[in-house]
Amino acid sequence: MQLQRPAFIQEQRLKMSPQLYQSIKMMELPIVDLREKIEEEVERNPALEVVEDHSTVSLDGASPPKEEDDYFEVTSDSGFVRRGGNEAMEEQYKFIEGALSRPETLQEHLLWNLRLEPVDEESRRIGERLIQNLDADGFHKEPVELLLKGEDPEKVRETIKLVQSLDPPGACTTGFRESLLVQTRLLADAPPGMEEALDYLELLEKGKIAEAARKLGRTQEEIGIILERIRELSPFPGRRFDSADTRYVVPDVQIVRKEGEFVIVLNEEEIPVLGINPFFMKISDKKEKGRKNADTAGKKIRDFARENIKEARWFIQSINQRNHTLLRVSRAIVEFQRPFFVNGPKYLEPLTLRDIAQELGVHETTVSRTANGKYMQTEWGIFEIRYFFTNSISGAGSGGSRYSKEGVKEIIRELISGEDRRIPDQEISDMLAKRGISIARRTVAKYRSELNLGSSYSR
Repeated sequence: MQLQRPAFIQEQRLKMSPQLYQSIKMMELPIVDLREKIEEEVERNPALEVVEDHSTVSLDGASPPKEEDDYFEVTSDSGFVRRGGNEAMEEQYKFIEGALSRPETLQEHLLWNLRLEPVDEESRRIGERLIQNLDADGFHKEPVELLLKGEDPEKVRETIKLVQSLDPPGACTTGFRESLLVQTRLLADAPPGMEEALDYLELLEKGKIAEAARKLGRTQEEIGIILERIRELSPFPGRRFDSADTRYVVPDVQIVRKEGEFVIVLNEEEIPVLGINPFFMKISDKKEKGRKNADTAGKKIRDFARENIKEARWFIQSINQRNHTLLRVSRAIVEFQRPFFVNGPKYLEPLTLRDIAQELGVHETTVSRTANGKYMQTEWGIFEIRYFFTNSISGAGSGGSRYSKEGVKEIIRELISGEDRRIPDQEISDMLAKRGISIARRTVAKYRSELNLGSSYSR
């Protein structure tokens, strides 16, 4: 017979309080998501109110952005230059202008161009249907025969030709070959044989100029001219309007160089200033004013007010902690990546989450949460904060210097953009080796692909 006996077991468990969980979640939020969270919390908690909202203030009446020393009363982490007056206002304007906005879509651009054309109502209606049927590349989604079944075929052909001639030229086609053909026919100075050369794109792409010249009955010099003109065309005309791979971001912090020092500015334009509702404070204080025999209803009201005030204070504290940690991480990044901020992306140095965590005395996950999804505006552009954390590539020089992966990619970009001839990957690898950067040809090809740079043939 089995007996059940009570037993004591000692174990360690990590229990997360709601306040700690809220603080961790707030740490992860980028500035746009943080504003949405604040709006939700203000609607949920009546004790929390917006004292000031900078995003609704005009630029003329906007106050200067706060710096690290001004925003927090913690003086141990200060040490950056203060700014004020007109210079601070000018930097604030630049900060606001740094936020990227939604671009015009392909359909919007073509419809706008179509409205400027002197066509009849029927052609305009057919044109609008054709434009709305285009995919991100500028090609037909549904076959035109099915889309415009029952319409006058001659009117459809005329309208298609019209839309194909609008900006961007070559849209409203069935594929990239037809798009290139349409763009070639629209060229006023197309070299002889260019239209026929489009039938041999595979040969031209692989650089087999002699074979293409033989098949077309032209000289290699003529084919070279044709190839240069083809490269000026866009096989996918709609892609420059495609925002599917574009992330529209608002920078969380800005780094400004002032008299040789770097100033870290927190983007407060999107973060409202929060406070406690005075009416709720008045209700919560009534008990302390001598009302010890209050009725049950009054006690419930005071408890409700105090609970909401407590949650509001925790929420405000979580925001302050998030901003404070973000500024500390940003300051450490500036110190570690000073060559980048002084000279540009090519000088980005290897940096890990552990380096920042050890510098600040926090856990790596804290740094990771702080950096994830947030952006930093610099004089070199807007970068995701995680961009500054990059692996190292050991140099082969006698000095034993080390290069970051992103820094090497920028050097490759510089070599390709400044080339007076098409440099193959192996030659780029050899050129990097002379600089003390030893990487294989396939690694060069990988980095070049990540930079969206074509091969020597396609360039």
